[in-house]
Amino acid sequence: MLGVCVATPGSNVSVTWATEHTEDSLVDWKSALPSCWNLHKTSGKLFSGRKYGQYTMNQEVTKVSEKPPYDRSSSQDSLDELSMEDYWTELENIKKSSENRQDQEVVVVKEPDEGELEEEWLKEAGLSNLFGESAGDPQESMVFLSTLTRTQAAAVQKRVETVSQTLRKKNKQYQIPDVRDIFAQQTESKEKAPDGTESQSVRTNENKYQGKDDQASSLVVGEKELIPLVPEEAPASETDINLEVSFAEQAVNQKESSKEKPQKSRGDDAPLLNFRLPKDKTGTTKIGDLAPQDMKKVCHLALIELTALYDVLGVELKQQKAVKIKTKDSGLFCVPLTVLLEQDQRKVPGTRIPLIFQKLISRIEEGGLETEGLLRIPGAAIRIKNLCQELEAKFYEGTFNWESVKQHDAASLLKLFIRELPQPLLSVEYLKAFQAVQNLPTKRQQLQALNLLVILLPDANRDTLKALLEFLQRVIDNRDKNKMTTMNVAMVMAPNLFMCHALGLKCSEQREFVMAAGTANIMHLLIKYQKLLWTIPKFIVNQVRKQNTENHKKDKKAMKKLLKKMAYDREKYEKQDKSTNDADIPQGVIRVQAPHLSKVSMAIQLTEELKASDVLARFLSQESGIAQTLKKGEVFLYEIGGNIGERCLDEDTYMKDLYQLNPNAEWVIKSKPS
Repeated sequence: MLGVCVATPGSNVSVTWATEHTEDSLVDWKSALPSCWNLHKTSGKLFSGRKYGQYTMNQEVTKVSEKPPYDRSSSQDSLDELSMEDYWTELENIKKSSENRQDQEVVVVKEPDEGELEEEWLKEAGLSNLFGESAGDPQESMVFLSTLTRTQAAAVQKRVETVSQTLRKKNKQYQIPDVRDIFAQQTESKEKAPDGTESQSVRTNENKYQGKDDQASSLVVGEKELIPLVPEEAPASETDINLEVSFAEQAVNQKESSKEKPQKSRGDDAPLLNFRLPKDKTGTTKIGDLAPQDMKKVCHLALIELTALYDVLGVELKQQKAVKIKTKDSGLFCVPLTVLLEQDQRKVPGTRIPLIFQKLISRIEEGGLETEGLLRIPGAAIRIKNLCQELEAKFYEGTFNWESVKQHDAASLLKLFIRELPQPLLSVEYLKAFQAVQNLPTKRQQLQALNLLVILLPDANRDTLKALLEFLQRVIDNRDKNKMTTMNVAMVMAPNLFMCHALGLKCSEQREFVMAAGTANIMHLLIKYQKLLWTIPKFIVNQVRKQNTENHKKDKKAMKKLLKKMAYDREKYEKQDKSTNDADIPQGVIRVQAPHLSKVSMAIQLTEELKASDVLARFLSQESGIAQTLKKGEVFLYEIGGNIGERCLDEDTYMKDLYQLNPNAEWVIKSKPS
């Protein structure tokens, strides 16, 4: 067992890192800790011991001789050793570049009390009619609440009770329903998942995915544990991440199973896990695949699930209330994303990512992604300042000379653009929640939380973040030449995404060190697992399906009641309704339509192996006219109606399995909206 310990002078706080890995795996922290703390004029000490070590700094500090500065060589190992130093160097570059720039004015907002925060949370979760003047008839939320899992229900109940107590203290006479009554039957009967399976099968399914313990070696700061970055060359096994069972329920099941069978001690060298997206016969659902009305439900459920997960793991999750900042209403830098997109869409309709952002990435790529130190080496500060002014004046006029922009200057401008957004790219509301991911105990749970947070981001923020991460991955793909591994890129980019000066998020040196390790780890996960993070978990899609089914039943009852009152022939209505559902299609056959491409629909026999890609291929091979000119990737097969609003199917969806899940759906081929 080896360990590293550092502490700030004049404090009693110690920082301990213990690991079971070999001497080689310590290379990052050995080189990183002295470097980062030298920047903060502190001293560090390395040691090795049998179990773990701790070195406490009191008021009087014995200075340890500083290590000579590292010579940066072109070897990959040298760059990996200096990964943490890259973080602190980037931080220093940011501070220098911001010295001559005006700070945005922040309007201080009164800190809301707990009740107000919980009330805001209920509104964000789509449950505002559980309290206030509209609480008299909360039937609209009853269907929604009936689809929640045990942990989700507990999260809602906790917030409703807090709001109720606050309103009573304020002597407001609003009716507050006791949600314990709503979930009484669930607690009495066996717990069921959204798809109707009992908790025992849920646990069995979870155990299938859980595999070996995915806890990594820990960085301990005081009493807080962080999971450090793992050297990329370290051997790792792969496992599917479970998207079928509620993440919070998985956490509860893991806690319960660990009580029955205590986890192995850290002395057992469990292999480090990499997670992959599981294959789903009913199709993987990506962000952007669902209709807006269903995506809204997904966001409500994601917020409740995220809160439930943090509750189960004992991590505080408080949304930051949006602060009022005086911002520019035009220009490029220091302009809100929404304002930028509004002015960009006047030039290029349908634009979802700021044009300046796209152009800066394009300019960096034109210089070649094999340039050594790309993103790490800063551009000249004076040139950057002049380029900013010139871009503000000439970008939209189309007269700016991009040939004059050096590659490292373009990279610095890209990072500057991200930093100077009036509200962070990770959003004001969820920046603290992103930062809190570092406090979750396992890599699996960190990925689950990030998945939910990505879903919760506003569209403009999410689309821009996706474009950034895809670009960063392209940089990493050239790591053999540019010497920028995932770890290096994460260290350089973390300060740019997680520091928001406009929000006044200042912290002590010791806290800054914790944030450095934690946010770099989060950045690493965002880059490495972006495909997984932009997937909507199947259990949430199933909850949306269940909500839609229950709403259809309620609407159908209301319609029958209305028709009866209006003296219509009820029997005639039911006959028409039945014929609409059954249609004139033989059992085991679906009818595929393409109303914008062809006047003729196509009947397709379902088989065990038939995929969405096969349906598309058959349609494109048989059709003439417009459809004949289309290529793969230009049109998609959609599942419309039944228990879903609209869903774009991935090409590996098995049609028979999906048909059994949603037998009343229509199948339509069309292009994806821009």
